[in-house]
Amino acid sequence: MKQLILLGFICGFWFLSNKSVAQRVMPFVDFNNYFKTFDNDNFKQLEFQLIKEFKAGDELVAYLDTRGNLRVYDGKERKDITNLNVKYDVSDHLLAYSIGATLNMWDAGKLQTLTYFAGNYVVKDSIIVYEDTRYNTVSAYWNGEIYPLYTVTGEQYMPVCIGDNIIAFKDNGDFYKVFWRGKIYDIGVWNAGIEFEAGTDILCFNDPTTRTFTVFENGVFTDVEQFYLTKYKAGRGFVVYEDLNGNLMQYKNGTKNELSNFSATFWEVKDDLAIWGENSFVYAYQNDTKIRVSNFLPKDYLLKNNVFAFRNIMGGVSALMDLKVHELTMLQDAEYQIYSNAVLVKLFNNSFFVFSNGRKFESF
Repeated sequence: MKQLILLGFICGFWFLSNKSVAQRVMPFVDFNNYFKTFDNDNFKQLEFQLIKEFKAGDELVAYLDTRGNLRVYDGKERKDITNLNVKYDVSDHLLAYSIGATLNMWDAGKLQTLTYFAGNYVVKDSIIVYEDTRYNTVSAYWNGEIYPLYTVTGEQYMPVCIGDNIIAFKDNGDFYKVFWRGKIYDIGVWNAGIEFEAGTDILCFNDPTTRTFTVFENGVFTDVEQFYLTKYKAGRGFVVYEDLNGNLMQYKNGTKNELSNFSATFWEVKDDLAIWGENSFVYAYQNDTKIRVSNFLPKDYLLKNNVFAFRNIMGGVSALMDLKVHELTMLQDAEYQIYSNAVLVKLFNNSFFVFSNGRKFESF
């Protein structure tokens, strides 16, 4: 019985920790102008008539159909939202759309009005931040609840930094604070401004009070370096930065790890990945492992979740997935996009294929 309970706990924990990369949609318009998606190793047609546009994340796609109606599809069912003229934006989990000054949202099939007097708004992975011009307030929607952040006495302004589920902001008295998982944590007062980098469940900045490089995670502020840094970025539960000697460092779960002791020609952080260049080589840090990805600098690339897709030396597309580099196509000028931990590729003849779990699925 204890083993069953433990197994249930592990499975539940796995589901929660992997919710951010659950594959629901991979939308595209094929050569017949049919609007399709890929899910569970199969292609599915959503619309027979040419749609006007779409915006998608890992778990949903919102689009304007041939009549301009806003619809959303979450991998399970299609839902009509409105036939009115709207502005809309999506993240991996949320849809926000405005009709005039009214700001509405869709979350896991549920519709809700956030305010009838909306100003600017931002949609992130699991959070929506918006201005309410009636009360001169800025609030955040997270996990089914609305949290007021601050009230503005003069001209309205948005928070200084918005991550996937974490916010850094200052109130009217220049008092800097952090919003994370429904709670607000104080930083301090500073008139000159603070530059933050935020990811998922983590935020970093140069603390002007202690003159240190500081990381916020799990409700605690930790001094990681005893001096200011000039370059730092945040991912999903970790931070990467350049120290004073030019070494590329990672901070994760209270531990510092050296990624490179060469002066990186470039480096980038997104979600679960860090990549960088050393001379003409490109490396990645994936699943706590350093991997040499290529011996050339790619012309273009994308990072999302745990996938690094890039233009290979032949002009096609390759991708680092599960500690292995896969050559997806050698055909030049192929377009590509990452959804969840899979890659959608569009070829020159307007045909598509998906590379997922080591397999290639073609749409005909």
